[in-house]
Amino acid sequence: MGIERDLMGGLAKGLRVIETFTADRPRQSISEAAAACGLDRATTRRCLLTLAHEGYADYDGKFFTLRPRVLRLGTACLATMPLPQIVQPHLDALSDRIGESTSVSILDGDEIVYVARAAQRKVMSIALMPGSRLPAYCTSMGRVLLAALARDTAAEILGTAPLPARTPHTMTDPRQILEELGRIRAQGFAVIDEEVEIGLRSLAVPLFDSHGRVTAALNVGLAASTHAAAALTDTFLPALVDMQDNLRGLLR
Repeated sequence: MGIERDLMGGLAKGLRVIETFTADRPRQSISEAAAACGLDRATTRRCLLTLAHEGYADYDGKFFTLRPRVLRLGTACLATMPLPQIVQPHLDALSDRIGESTSVSILDGDEIVYVARAAQRKVMSIALMPGSRLPAYCTSMGRVLLAALARDTAAEILGTAPLPARTPHTMTDPRQILEELGRIRAQGFAVIDEEVEIGLRSLAVPLFDSHGRVTAALNVGLAASTHAAAALTDTFLPALVDMQDNLRGLLR
């Protein structure tokens, strides 16, 4: 009760409005943003106009778009996190060793957030970089991170309704995904075969801290035309496990 008196409701609402802007919704009207964040139209309008006044958004009289200044918020967060600084040199070396793009991400709610990346070539239609987000349920790193949670926690994140099918191969039934998480937990890795995007396969392993807790996930992503899904573990898993072992004593 005491801490609630010190909370700034206006700031919390402004952050909710910022979070409504995504790759699928980069340009929004007041009504669209209000529907996405669950606030009334008047409150959303004040938040958006404040963001525009402070240089965090552009407004053309009808639609709002975020400006590059908003990246300062995410950049400041990444700059204070030791994880990207620790893993990046190892990630660069791994990518050079295997000749494929590699990434490290963390779990944020029902999404993964990329914190480090070493790109050999573009493997997705969208540009991935630190700060990029993807759904956890259909990504290899997301499934590794969900598998590290208690089953009830993972089930709560997945919900009970069918999840969006990003491709014809996407696993959308939460119950089926929970069963897959059990297999991932037992085998220690996850393979995704064109569930996020047609033409993309990936393999991920968890990254552990010195106490054995999963703190992040590491993956390799590659074009489906270059390697069969069944060959991913034989080809790339040993290199990912080497990096997993090398980082175990460095992560806190």
